Amino acid sequence: MSYSNIINAEIREDVGKGASRRLRRDGKVPAVIYGGDRDPVALTLDQDELLHAAEKEAFFASVLEIQVGDKIKQQAVVRDMHRHPYKPLIMHIDFMRVSAKEAIRMSVPLHFVGEEESPAGKASGVVIQHQLTDVEISALPKDLPEFIAVDLSRMDAGDAVMLSDIQLPEGVVITALEGEAQDAAVANAIYISEDQGTGAAAAAEAEAAAADELAEAGAPAVEEEPEEGEEQPESDED
Repeated sequence: MSYSNIINAEIREDVGKGASRRLRRDGKVPAVIYGGDRDPVALTLDQDELLHAAEKEAFFASVLEIQVGDKIKQQAVVRDMHRHPYKPLIMHIDFMRVSAKEAIRMSVPLHFVGEEESPAGKASGVVIQHQLTDVEISALPKDLPEFIAVDLSRMDAGDAVMLSDIQLPEGVVITALEGEAQDAAVANAIYISEDQGTGAAAAAEAEAAAADELAEAGAPAVEEEPEEGEEQPESDED
């Protein structure tokens, strides 16, 4: 199913913790929209519809259209969202109205491209590290991108791609580079020694050494699992 930036909502008159709990039991999500030159408005959204929309990366980096009935439509962006600590539920969400004439600040994800084709990506003993996963930008709503592409196709061993190296879409500014702010690395390519690797070789070597020590002491290399019905030894940990 393709992504849609239209979020259906209803005006919520009943507010407070008790009302919010009742909404969640009915499969709804309490929400609020604020900002601009209008007062905050309490809203109700459908839990399933919102969960589906929030699965898409673009949901958090796009201008959304909050639609109430057939006539009321407002453009907004997600400003805050609270999830249940362990259940697949959204507990509350805040939207901020946007104006077509005013730039907004938002964090958008970084998409790294060309990594495998780069000299560093093809080199043995070289690892490309991603130092950032998103970046804050400023742009008018019409210029707001869903993500920023970072081209690593020319990266060689020892190189670093900085914020200032990113080719930005027209009308988009990285806020960290405004004023006297310093540049920062987005990705770099570093050499690693053979004994570093992924850590698998070191783990295997340590496991073999431990097995040898146990064998020399006359103990079994692997602790046997107790038979079914046998009592487990008590642990000191609660």
